[in-house]
Amino acid sequence: MNQPADVSIWTSRPEVYPHLENGIGYLALNRPKALNALSDGMVREMKDALQTWRDDPAVLAVVVYSPHPRAFCAGGDIRFLYDSYQRDEQASIEAFFVDEYRMNHMIFTYPKPYIALMNGVVMGGGMGISQAAGHTGGMRIVGASARLAMPETKIGLFPDVGISWFLARTPGWLGTYLGVSGNLIHAPDAVYAGLADVLVPDAALPALLESLRATRFQSAAEITAHLHEQTRALSAAGESDADANVKTAGTLRQHREAIDHHFSQPDMATLIASLDRAAQAGDAWASQTAAELRTRSPLSMAVSLELIRRARSLSMAEVLRTDLDLVASSFSKGDVIEGIRSVIVDKDQAPRWNPASIEALSAQTLESMFVSRWDAAQNPLVGLKD
Repeated sequence: MNQPADVSIWTSRPEVYPHLENGIGYLALNRPKALNALSDGMVREMKDALQTWRDDPAVLAVVVYSPHPRAFCAGGDIRFLYDSYQRDEQASIEAFFVDEYRMNHMIFTYPKPYIALMNGVVMGGGMGISQAAGHTGGMRIVGASARLAMPETKIGLFPDVGISWFLARTPGWLGTYLGVSGNLIHAPDAVYAGLADVLVPDAALPALLESLRATRFQSAAEITAHLHEQTRALSAAGESDADANVKTAGTLRQHREAIDHHFSQPDMATLIASLDRAAQAGDAWASQTAAELRTRSPLSMAVSLELIRRARSLSMAEVLRTDLDLVASSFSKGDVIEGIRSVIVDKDQAPRWNPASIEALSAQTLESMFVSRWDAAQNPLVGLKD
């Protein structure tokens, strides 16, 4: 999102650069070598700034963005989590997720418009700091180059940071497909799935920031009205820009009927069997999707499927408490360490999942993942309320 002349400016700034301009609090993510993956320090810095601005009447709205074109935010710092596990620093792992989930809830319940400008890679924790913008009366503005995903089943985890709440509320079964498969989507599909509000050309994002800095606002409503007006004219150009850059065989809209049919099945074994039957009948998309799912952690896929279904009737606070329970289970008896080893550390792309197949996963094992290690009153997130 930055111009070349800006690069030297950002090298001297912290990984999160909170600043106030024109009645708006800006959170600039500035860890480009890691694609703005969230470290524990970045999470704390964002939380502190959001807490300070929350009760400051001079701050009318908050904007989170990346000044770097490759990524908005690639997720959490999973290498840090892996290293902490190897050093038996369980408290560090728990503290990271507790802080991150408290920040996610703070954004979800923020009393002022929270605006996310998303460009490049938007994955995992990046979804967690952007999706709640619409819930605050703000906006999720996505650049044409954006690639969104919750890819956790590829590393033995699940779509956490409260994202199951949003996935459960996408049209049909799109959210279930995205959460279970971990597949990425491009900007037009993000709008179609309700995971972005408007699509604009990448080149328009710096201009939107400048217009916010240059226009005088008297209220939060004026800020959001300004953004709606500015993006309305840009949306058609953004869709054209995205179409010119997306080189994929299909979109969510094209495969919607198949997604709704297969991903509405009651469990993972039935879901994959449904895909297999369609594949045997010559459905190329079903064949490819079934093959992709067989590379994911069977346990993580089953957890993700169940989590998204439960999230339909849960509050965000309840979802985040469930996420924390599942994180504890994933690190103590799940596939996450093996997944990170295979994909990030050794990069052999040959994870040894346990169990190795969805057919070998018992209902008891799946249910045990949702059992909390804390009594209800002891959960570190017990105080969260929507």
